Amino acid sequence: MNFLDGAPATMERHVVIDCFPESAARYRQDHALVVVDVIRATTTAVGAVALGRRCFPVPSLEAAWRLRRRLPNALLVGELAGVKPRGFAINNSPAEITMRTDIARPMILLSSSGTRLMHAARGGRAAYLACLRNAASIAAHVAGRYDRIAVIGAGSRGEFRKEDQICCAWVAADLMRLGYRAADARTIGVVNRWADAPATACAGGKSAAYLRDSGQRRDLDFILGHVNDLEDVCRLEGPEVVVLQEEDDERAAGGGAAAQAGGA
Repeated sequence: MNFLDGAPATMERHVVIDCFPESAARYRQDHALVVVDVIRATTTAVGAVALGRRCFPVPSLEAAWRLRRRLPNALLVGELAGVKPRGFAINNSPAEITMRTDIARPMILLSSSGTRLMHAARGGRAAYLACLRNAASIAAHVAGRYDRIAVIGAGSRGEFRKEDQICCAWVAADLMRLGYRAADARTIGVVNRWADAPATACAGGKSAAYLRDSGQRRDLDFILGHVNDLEDVCRLEGPEVVVLQEEDDERAAGGGAAAQAGGA
């Protein structure tokens, strides 16, 4: 796929791709935000709420314990620098949270960068969560609802990781097909490089290598094996990730880059 200048703009609608939690502040007031952390925070959160578990992302370990005091039955889930903090039930594992049966317990989710981005995205026009599981649904939902959309990858260790670039490109490419233009050259570059990439391309990134090397291959297999299998539109409402109800979720017909690449 080659988007040189992006599709013709409709009512000056545009999409921008950016990275890192600190960038959310630039877009929060006049853009709808789509937050992406494929490995692993948005995948964990989306999977949990799709099953009916409440999810509260937090930006720090201190915030996690403060919230736990208010929600004593909550499940502490997460990692810092890839390591499960002391006292937490499980790591930031989309595979493990999906297998648990204690769905009535709310989840307090902490990660090195993904939940910091979620926290930074709060308080603006709207903030959605995307991963490989629901990229097509998110693109279809936000299209036409907002004139300006920022798709932001969480990043890790100062890098815009491959898996997040791929997911961001899928979402942005679908929007560009629907009349949005790319806001800048960086967005065009990411879309041109990754919009047609299959999910398996994520396996070549540093985050995937970390999961393999640290004995967490099950999460990588789960992420690569669950691509556009959810129609759930997940949004931040205050401190909580929620699934929009069907009557509020009028999706555009048809697929797009996310759906086509996911099926590759």
